[in-house]
Amino acid sequence: MRYVSFVDRDGRVRPGIIEGEHVREIACATLVEYIALSPDERAHRHTLNTVPFKDLRLSAPVQPPRNVMCVGRNYLEHAKEGARAAGRELKLPDVPTFFTKAPTAVAAPEATLDLQARISPEYDFEAELAVVIGERCKDVSEDRALDVVFGYTCLNDVTARDLQRAHVQWFKGKSLDDCAPIGPWVVGAGEIGDAQQLGIFFRLNGVEKQRSNTSQMIFSIPRLIAELSRGMTLLPGDVIATGTPEGVGFARTPPEFLRDGDVMEVEIEKIGVLRNRVRIT
Repeated sequence: MRYVSFVDRDGRVRPGIIEGEHVREIACATLVEYIALSPDERAHRHTLNTVPFKDLRLSAPVQPPRNVMCVGRNYLEHAKEGARAAGRELKLPDVPTFFTKAPTAVAAPEATLDLQARISPEYDFEAELAVVIGERCKDVSEDRALDVVFGYTCLNDVTARDLQRAHVQWFKGKSLDDCAPIGPWVVGAGEIGDAQQLGIFFRLNGVEKQRSNTSQMIFSIPRLIAELSRGMTLLPGDVIATGTPEGVGFARTPPEFLRDGDVMEVEIEKIGVLRNRVRIT
């Protein structure tokens, strides 16, 4: 199933399930509330009216209950290009490098991202597969990790590179408003199958900048969930961004940062395309 959140005629954000050319509204306040139900409760949760998909304005499919959790340097070629750009020797970590993005950074698919030139001249793009956690869990073993996954979606880890460097800890440069577009929907884990074998692409104004496969991750999705949940409770609706492949703007020669009017597209096999326009003022 494909799950969305949309703005209804009264301006409220409502969750729904895509059924062909229509969306059937779920009888829950939010998609996160629905995710928090047990699988049996979800199966018996009644749905409401259907509305034509073409008439809807989508919101971010999930508004995470707290910060978006992210993984740095999780594709080997991206780690290599980052080391080259920084002029340092590549040293891979023994454990994943985790950081977070503030929930206020979350933006909707097709939304125009309002970025400010006075804050940064170095906005960059990062195409990522995002995992949506489906149950409250802690100390999840690697062999059971996929059992706690509700579904998968696309995420663009938009980053102010100069702020990322200046503050050393990445939170500020990663957490500006509108710097975490998510969507366009969440695809249930059962429909994805092996999430470790998905093509992942990024296009800027129609020109491909990133092309890879999730099989190229250094730390697999089960490993990420196991490491993150070790001694730390994960919540239904938590979003884990699993890292970006090579081809990001700051590592190019010359560097390519976002400009006013740019159109970004993150595409992931079996999920779809997350598209956003950039407005820099």
